[in-house]
Amino acid sequence: MDNQPYNPLHGITLQTIVTELEAYFGFEELARHINIRCFSHDPSIKSSLKFLRKTPWAREKVEALYIKHKHQIKQKLAPDQ
Repeated sequence: MDNQPYNPLHGITLQTIVTELEAYFGFEELARHINIRCFSHDPSIKSSLKFLRKTPWAREKVEALYIKHKHQIKQKLAPDQ
């Protein structure tokens, strides 16, 4: 049974969120949106995931940014049809 049918992040991993945000914005722009060191100092997907998994407030900000821009991200990253 699906317990979260209206959760916009249901079924989306943190790795997918960070990877798609980085592909859409780039780390420099991500650091402007969310001022956390894992985006501004020697950024990588791996280090960002490690930090975000241990830091709930930062993860919430990243998830909120993803939800806000999800439609644009999907359009930009979708292969041309």
